[in-house]
Amino acid sequence: MKIFLIGFMGSGKTHWGRQLSEKLGLPFFDLDEQIVNAEGRSINEVFAEKGEEYFRESEKQTLSIITESHESFVMACGGGTPCYFNNIEYMNRSGITVWINTSPDTLFHRLVKEKTHRPLLRELTDDQLHQFIAKKYADRRIYYEQATVTVDESQECLEQFVEKIFHA
Repeated sequence: MKIFLIGFMGSGKTHWGRQLSEKLGLPFFDLDEQIVNAEGRSINEVFAEKGEEYFRESEKQTLSIITESHESFVMACGGGTPCYFNNIEYMNRSGITVWINTSPDTLFHRLVKEKTHRPLLRELTDDQLHQFIAKKYADRRIYYEQATVTVDESQECLEQFVEKIFHA
């Protein structure tokens, strides 16, 4: 069983992924962490030194390597992962995709505290961040909506989360 958690940055993919993998007894992979380990540098450094296109290629390759080399896992994907190179279709063919749907206002309140750790956000004022989230969320929603299952993050506990995945 391969479970891919998708959604906007700050939606809780890593949080839910760790809990889900523990409950199901499956390995957990954070796609961004895997890229950091492979590159030997932070996502911020990869973006700064190599650019977003290089990062997206690396992301696609890492996604494929993990998916093809493991029978079962829970993976927290990057916020943009489903939006490039037909990754959403690849993940849907390979396993269950779960969109953790989090409201733009909730995302703003979470991300405003984390701006310096996020390469796409660190230079933005709070007003710009709010606009950025609204625009990116709208742009990415078409990909997120292709998920096998949609979970409203703000109203779920782990048991409800698992129930929704397996009884959608």
